[in-house]
Amino acid sequence: MPTRATLTQVAARAGVSIASASRAINGLVASPETMRAVQQAAEELGYVPDAKARALKMGATFQLLFAVADIGNPVYVEMMRAVEQATRPLGYRLLVSSTGLEPAGILDVIRSMDRGFADGLVISPIQVSDDVLAALRASRYPISVIGSIPPDLDLDSVRANSADGIAMAVAHLRSSGRRRIGFINGPRNTTPGMARHAGYMAAMEAHGFPAADRFLVDATDFTVDAARDALGAMLHSVAPGTQPFDALIAANDLLAIGATHALLGAGVRVGIDVALVGMDDTFLAEAFNPPLTSVNLGSAERATRAAELLMHRIAHPDAPVSHLTVDPTLTVRASSALRPVGATSD
Repeated sequence: MPTRATLTQVAARAGVSIASASRAINGLVASPETMRAVQQAAEELGYVPDAKARALKMGATFQLLFAVADIGNPVYVEMMRAVEQATRPLGYRLLVSSTGLEPAGILDVIRSMDRGFADGLVISPIQVSDDVLAALRASRYPISVIGSIPPDLDLDSVRANSADGIAMAVAHLRSSGRRRIGFINGPRNTTPGMARHAGYMAAMEAHGFPAADRFLVDATDFTVDAARDALGAMLHSVAPGTQPFDALIAANDLLAIGATHALLGAGVRVGIDVALVGMDDTFLAEAFNPPLTSVNLGSAERATRAAELLMHRIAHPDAPVSHLTVDPTLTVRASSALRPVGATSD
């Protein structure tokens, strides 16, 4: 039978004292650097804390809740894995909940924390209504938010910079010769829907595109089916062989894939007739045909930082609140190839 790794071995591998390793394993460390070093050492050695003994000693469940709108979305899967990787070496088990799009589902998750089945919550609320804000403020458990929240909400948070991401996409499409850039979005009454719509409008304004060169499609959800239905209906309403845009930005990769199906169904070639850019840069972007240009909003990094903030909050309830922003990057692939020589936007 293999010998079980000890805390002493973890401390030696991490280059910290046994006391520091113990504090990190128990979520009681102040330094994120120390926590990451201990986490890495614990993973390398296969160290498994005795959860039962820790719970009895510290009066904790050593369970965390991760709540998002749709756990089937590749972005949220990536976030879930990142949170788990950041917290598992510290002996925590991750519970997962899908809230749906409506505030009622988000409220249920926040209020359920009062039953005491978890020590903290990482949540990415897609709608932040007044009721949701009130529930977040009233919770007696540590909460870390992935997403944009009001500045007066006294919670740790990590947000994406959607506006800069959209601006990157518009600048790329403009430089590749596209002039009529449309945007397909999910519901605008959601946090990402509002942020990405505002980012598109601001970027088009900044690049001097008149209103006539903008084309907006609002899908009922951030899914493949919703995009295919919304854009398909729009394309069906225009004259055969024409479309009011030569490029399209989608608010996420799933919408971009749905848009591709609608475009192909209308005889429009993605990457040639119409350039297409998604957002989130999930594994689907590279796997799709044609490979999808996409804006990476740092899903894994946002989730990792949110988990670290939650661990710090559990250890230090009175620490100052942190608000972090993760900057976007753009990966260019075949879906937004340069316009063929001699082609026009007419």
